[in-house]
Amino acid sequence: MTKECVILAYSGGLDTSCILKWLLDKDYKVVCYIADVGQDEDFDTVKTKALKIGAHDVVIDDLKVTFIQDYIFPAIQAGLLYESRYLLGTALARPCISIGLIKCYLQHGAQYISHGATGKGNDQVRFELSCYSLCPSLRVIAPWRDPEFTLKFQGRKDLLSFAARNGIPVSATPSAPWSTDANLMHISYESGILENPANEGPSDLYTMTSNLEETPDDPYFLEITFKSGIPSSLGLRNNERIKNVLDMYMALNQIGGIHGIGRIDIVENRFIGLKSRGIYESPGAHILHTAHKDLEIFCLDKEIYRIKQNLSEKLSECVYNGFWFSPEADYLRNCTAIAQEMVSGTVKLKIFKGNVFVLGRYSDISLYNEDLVSMDRHADFTPADATGFINIHAIRLKEYYRYKNQRNKHQS
Repeated sequence: MTKECVILAYSGGLDTSCILKWLLDKDYKVVCYIADVGQDEDFDTVKTKALKIGAHDVVIDDLKVTFIQDYIFPAIQAGLLYESRYLLGTALARPCISIGLIKCYLQHGAQYISHGATGKGNDQVRFELSCYSLCPSLRVIAPWRDPEFTLKFQGRKDLLSFAARNGIPVSATPSAPWSTDANLMHISYESGILENPANEGPSDLYTMTSNLEETPDDPYFLEITFKSGIPSSLGLRNNERIKNVLDMYMALNQIGGIHGIGRIDIVENRFIGLKSRGIYESPGAHILHTAHKDLEIFCLDKEIYRIKQNLSEKLSECVYNGFWFSPEADYLRNCTAIAQEMVSGTVKLKIFKGNVFVLGRYSDISLYNEDLVSMDRHADFTPADATGFINIHAIRLKEYYRYKNQRNKHQS
């Protein structure tokens, strides 16, 4: 009898390595799908590890440029920031990976996909909603929601014991069992001692950014140019200019990392209703977000900017909750993209000691009118007109406080 085939979204970490062995023990044929979204990984070693455990095949899919062009840059363009702090590095990678996962599923004529997302987290929702949108007939094996699996494994301690018994090498240890998720956009840390939100993240936790005490004493100056809200080039020292999207993003990550840019330690609201504590490093994305926000305020009409901010907040929730592929997200992306048609120009920045300072900006199509706003000449602005402007706005305030004073006198 032919074995049923499972495409496992595989990272080579503790969870998915144990899940691979568990699926094999249940007599599935398992193909491991590894998405290269820029994580610092020796993929040949990961592939060898999966094959040694017993995987039928391993597919390594280079998605770095796709991840930047189709997800990171559109997120920067839309100004996505979940709960005003999180740049959505993990959430944005999930729909990108899901496309490759479904492609692998269809090519292999598989019966299932599987993943290592926990039953308490967001990723199970993000992966599965994305995959169901792409392939409605899909069937999913989610071990962390399977009673048989969860009875055997309460958590990471049980996984570590299982890995040891089965000769599965893992990088996590009982003394430092936090979980990480890495890609071009960020690295996240959670679990272990980090589950207590009062515990400070150890200084040796961070791998993408330098501690402030170790950052250079000299600032780094750069320029970022945007076209319709999308980063188009990066100007570095010595007049070097980078236009290739991958090289541009890698350079920003390197510069930001050296100078300690983009660390946050937050408690966030998960979609399923739980609060979780996460530590994130997003150096390149933080620099781009800061530059883009400055430029769009410079270029956009005030009311369009305010409406766009509301749309960005809603789209951030869609992405965080796993609805990248949804009618509302499609609509919101189209709306924010229209608002960005005028956001073209260059922002000058100083990177120093964990901070991104905006030094200036310029654009050929900005609504900023230096002649009109100047304090040294009236130009086409008639100062006397401001009297009427103030009087009109004062009517509502005068009437409210007249009413309030009358009410207070009546009550006394």
